[in-house]
Amino acid sequence: MAKSKRSVVRRSQWPRTNESTGRAETTATVAVRSQHKSYIKYPSPRASAGGPWNVADLCAAYNWPTKQAGGGVIAILELGGGWLQSDVGAFFKRARLMLPSITDVSVDGAQNSPGHNADADSEVALDIQVAATAYSVATGKSAKIRMYWTHDMAKGIRAATADGCDVCSISWGSDEALWGLAAAMDIEAAAMAATSAGMVVFAAAGDNDSSDGGPTPANVDVPSSCPHVIGCGGTTKTPRSETVWNNDPGNSSGEGTGGGFSTIFKPLPDWQIGAPNGPGRMVPDVSANADPNTGYKVVVRGKWQPIGGTSAVAPLYAGLFASFGTKLGFVTPELWLKHVCFNDITQGDNGSYRAKPGPDACTGIGSPIGRKLAQLLTNAPARQARFLRQMLADNAQLRQTIAALSTSGIVPDPRSGMPA
Repeated sequence: MAKSKRSVVRRSQWPRTNESTGRAETTATVAVRSQHKSYIKYPSPRASAGGPWNVADLCAAYNWPTKQAGGGVIAILELGGGWLQSDVGAFFKRARLMLPSITDVSVDGAQNSPGHNADADSEVALDIQVAATAYSVATGKSAKIRMYWTHDMAKGIRAATADGCDVCSISWGSDEALWGLAAAMDIEAAAMAATSAGMVVFAAAGDNDSSDGGPTPANVDVPSSCPHVIGCGGTTKTPRSETVWNNDPGNSSGEGTGGGFSTIFKPLPDWQIGAPNGPGRMVPDVSANADPNTGYKVVVRGKWQPIGGTSAVAPLYAGLFASFGTKLGFVTPELWLKHVCFNDITQGDNGSYRAKPGPDACTGIGSPIGRKLAQLLTNAPARQARFLRQMLADNAQLRQTIAALSTSGIVPDPRSGMPA
């Protein structure tokens, strides 16, 4: 995990100029951006049963489908670092899979910049190599990836939506308290527009147990807490078992999967069927291997390196869902209706919450059973029902967002036509 070392900037309504882009932005944007972190972790010296996985072998362990139609374009949002073609080539040569097609997109002046930050470069390598492998194993084809380099996640999501991408993977974030209502709502608005356009959005749930690195034992992470984002938690998966990832059991601020309940997005969505009652939306929705001691073998700056973190889970799902085709849209309610498409994780904790049979705030509805997910999401009747449910859910969420913003005074109260 790479934490920013920039100082926190107090919020203000006045714009300032971004030196890298020359564009005006509020200091609220600067404050939030400066605190984002990528969710990668490195192995500890202690031995671990099974050790790190070859990504293709992990896909096989999750019963990955094959011969999928594919066609989904994968967007990956990055707030730093860069990638090297030589790393991608070395990885896919050894994996004996097709090289992905990768296009760099500068959203606001940010660019592919390898060689300046080792952690950020590791994050980018992990995102590309995991997403492309997940797709290629499922399809036998080359993944099409668009890398969105940005200083602003909401702008990145909107750019990927405008370009027609089908899935989006985000491995950066921070505690809800650091975002505040307006910035979190902006991410949610961007994600809602993305799913309405057919793009599925995945985001890492965090690597600091239930505290998410925040000031109290129970916090959740934006963007994974946004209702139109699929929050991705972490497990420790070996060839023989799978438990909640927590390398500091019982510690709410250690090294392990994030998870809990939102204090911004209330109440608990009605589609989170079976979730324990909490003050708001439960995170995560889904999970997969994230423990760095059972992590993913990737190539970074010419060297093979095991890496973990919930950063790996978002691109793993993104690659899988891209293999199912295009424009799946708001599939989250459908996933919650079909718990049988996931391995239920019933052992372990992330500090404040413990795993149990059924959905929980450690691993959501569980880790993927790839073939069952393929059957669920690739049939025509399911697509039609998904479209109708998405329209209803979007209307309900829009009403909640307007009400929340009206109450806070951010937008005029629609009932009075005057500022609330």
